[in-house]
This record gives sequence, C-alpha cells and structure tokens, in this order.
Amino acid sequence: MSTPAWAEVRSERQRRVVERMRSGQHGLVSAFTAIDGAERFREHTWQRPAGGGGTARVIEGGAVFERGGVNVSAVHGARVPPSLAATHPGIEGLPFFATGISMVLHPRNPYVPAFHANFRYFEVGEGERPHVWWFGGGLDLTPAYPREDDVRHFHATLADWCARFEQADYPSWKATCDDYFTVRHRGEMRGVGGVFFDELRPPDAERSHAADDAAFEADLACVSAGIDTILPAYAPLIERHRHDAFGERERRWQLLRRGRYVEFNLVYDRGTLFGLQTGGHIEAILMSMPPVANWAFDHQPEPGTPEAAALAYYQPRDWVAADEAPEPASAYAGAR
Repeated sequence: MSTPAWAEVRSERQRRVVERMRSGQHGLVSAFTAIDGAERFREHTWQRPAGGGGTARVIEGGAVFERGGVNVSAVHGARVPPSLAATHPGIEGLPFFATGISMVLHPRNPYVPAFHANFRYFEVGEGERPHVWWFGGGLDLTPAYPREDDVRHFHATLADWCARFEQADYPSWKATCDDYFTVRHRGEMRGVGGVFFDELRPPDAERSHAADDAAFEADLACVSAGIDTILPAYAPLIERHRHDAFGERERRWQLLRRGRYVEFNLVYDRGTLFGLQTGGHIEAILMSMPPVANWAFDHQPEPGTPEAAALAYYQPRDWVAADEAPEPASAYAGAR
C-alpha cells in the first residue's frame, strides 16, 4: 500500500508506520462493512495547513452501526503541542511527527457494545534517528448492557495478545485503562475497560543505534498484532447481539450511557485535546461522538433492573483471573 502525499513522511520509519496504520484501516473498514451489510464507509481526505493530513472513513445510518469511523492521520509541526509536552518533560520546543489509527463504533442495537481503539506513533526531533520516539494505544469496550461472558471474552483476547510480547503487560495496561477511562465526576468508568498504554517502552535518547533499531522493530510488531486483535476481540460480540430484540426502554438507557461517553471525551480525553491543539480536522476529531445521546437530571435506575445491574460493571474488576475465563475466539484472523 503506497504512502499518500498528505502524510508527508520524511524517513523510512515514518513511511512504514503510516503504511501499517493505513493497511489496518483498509482491512477493518472492509470487515465492518461486511458485518453491517447495508451501508458503506464514506471516505474523506483532509490536509492540515501546518503539515500533514489524514483519511477519515465514516459510516452512518447502517443496519448495525448507527455511526462509526476508522481514521488514519499523520501530522508534523515545529513545536511539540502543550498536551504532549506536559506528559513528556524535556521535549518542549522540539519538532514532532505523529501518526496513528483511531476508531469508534456506536452500534444501533443497545445490546451490542460500543467499541473504541487507537494506536499511535510519536517522534520528537528530525531525521532518520529522532531524538526520542514511542508507540501508544489501546482498546476498550463500552456496553450499555454488559454481559459477563462478553466482557471475559474481550479481556481474555487482549490478555492473549499481550502474552505474546515481552514489552506488553496486560495487568498494568488494564489498570491504566480502568483509571484513564474513568468519568471522575461520576465516579464510574466509561465502560468495562480494556488495555491502554501511553508508551509501549519509555523513550530513550541514549540507546545505541542497534538497540534503537531492535526496539523499534519489536514495538512495531507488537502494535501491528494489537491492530490484528481488534476483530477477534470485538466482532464476535456484534454477532452475538446484533439481532437481540429491544424497545424504547433499552434505547433510553443506551442514550443515557452515550451521554457518559460524550462527557468523558469532551472533559478528559487527551486524544481529543491533542487533535484540537495541533489543528487537526475537526470532523475527524469529533467523529468519536455518538449520533444521538441523552441526559436526565439525577437519573437512577430502579433497583433490581438490568440497568441497575449494569452499573456494577463500570467499576474495576479482574476479568481474566477467575476460573473458566472464555478462550479468545479465532474466527476473525485480523486485518492487514
């Protein structure tokens, strides 16, 4: 797959990462289009005046997906944006390059969980050997009506991916995800978590060239496998519940939970802030929002209802260590 002109890559490393993100986008869009069966993803390519651009692939009004998007971008600039400098002291004022794939899917049926994933790569400095670089990313699940077997399947699949790479750490990545995707003013997680990591391995400007090359290859392989984990982690849950019957009650609860999703993304999400600070494409940045959401003053589900039971899932819990955790499904081999 050729590198698009909007990416403006300036090194072989940049080219390889951008092409892996784009091949992931192509495979995932093809798979989700087949799953939906009614609508196709529209493509919108955009360019950033300060450097770089991206391609947004968006579906709306589908049979399965009420709204969703799979986006790839690559941007660069003369100075690291404030949100990035705040979490990585010592890189202030340096040029940067950032590329990644991000996706959000908001299903129509309240029993099908919403899903989010992103994988990203940052470089600070210029040339074939940047001053520092790192990969980040993760996957998380947001069901309105959580089911234990679904959540265990999702987490078992992610744990299986992590177990194949020495630099991956499922327990700590899960804890990071639980903490990060918490709507703090509500005292609850956005969903049932997943894995999330800011840095696959810490940036290191002092590595030898050989060690740096080896670290890059190993981390790119780990992230590539993470992209391939998206379908086996999520697609079986769509198939289990896409035909579940629902009514107005379930729809109302789904819209209230989507309201929590919006609150997190607008108040806490660092990816949203990074996109705004770097002058990214506003439609691609806000693509993560559900098409419809709702809020109700001091809403409390009635005790003993499925909605009340759902609230217990939005707190940290070990989903893998318990006996008889489901084995990861292998029906979906991943997208390349």
